[in-house]
Amino acid sequence: MKLQISLLLLSSLSLSNALLLPYEESDELKAESIDSTNAESFDNSESISDPEAEGIEIMATTPVPDWLQQFTGLSSWPDVNPPYIPLDFINFANIPKIPLRAPGTCPTNRLQCSFDCFKCVSYDDVYTCPRLSQTFDDGPSRFTKNLLKRLQSKSTFFTLGLNVVKNRDIYLDIKNRGHLLGSHTWSHKFLPSLTNEEIIAQFEWSIWAMNATGNHLPKWYRPPYGGIDDRVRSIARMFGMQAVVWDHDSFDWQMESKPPQRTKKQILNDISRWKEQGRGIILEHDVYRSTTDLAIEINKIIGPDQMTVAECVDGLNYVKEF
Repeated sequence: MKLQISLLLLSSLSLSNALLLPYEESDELKAESIDSTNAESFDNSESISDPEAEGIEIMATTPVPDWLQQFTGLSSWPDVNPPYIPLDFINFANIPKIPLRAPGTCPTNRLQCSFDCFKCVSYDDVYTCPRLSQTFDDGPSRFTKNLLKRLQSKSTFFTLGLNVVKNRDIYLDIKNRGHLLGSHTWSHKFLPSLTNEEIIAQFEWSIWAMNATGNHLPKWYRPPYGGIDDRVRSIARMFGMQAVVWDHDSFDWQMESKPPQRTKKQILNDISRWKEQGRGIILEHDVYRSTTDLAIEINKIIGPDQMTVAECVDGLNYVKEF
């Protein structure tokens, strides 16, 4: 059974080599706390159709497979608050006892290694790349289709489980075009604010969505809003996943703010500057027409000489492909 194979595999995983590039603190990495200039917005209203849609059945194009129905007892995909399903390879004793914190708040203890607050990266976090490369969050969406037709390079897409099961054909198009797919959790929650069980649920349902749709288990994940600490990392590692953050934030979503907090010209100026530096991971989004249109322009500026996250660190594409 596919699920049994998946669980046996996950319980015996080892991490791939961490990125060995030197960590250089740039202007973007000096932030001490969250504000509107150095972190993603905590408004996820465009990440999924309705982020408050608790209890509303997801209009999925990927059916819940028999093996998952047998394991979970559920015949439909969950809403934005997925249920926790116990897994035998999760060892709660190995999860650090770090207090929960709300979005926009920071821990007093820097040793918790918060990226969203202090830009702290752990030994196995991927945060930069030898070549300047684009990555995309929050899809797949209807706007992803045009982006895929125009990209000159292979990219990494960090997908929401909710959007994966709603947009099966687009997800498979990403895969079939040779791009890398990673997890962005099930429904874009700020992970440090969740209990251990809730974090597990965000990961497991995202993984199951990717497995049911694309026949693979993700190796790479990006925490929504960059919200990560050592508690989140320890849980993700039990699934065999490694965190991917960024050293160049395009803030492309700010073009959709009312009024806009950022212009296309400002973003393209940043891209030109980063291209001169010649390296790094750019955070972008593929859930708006404006950001995907801009991503196409950015792709033309940077050119085809880009890398997927796995290529950046000479790592695996996926934990397992079936």
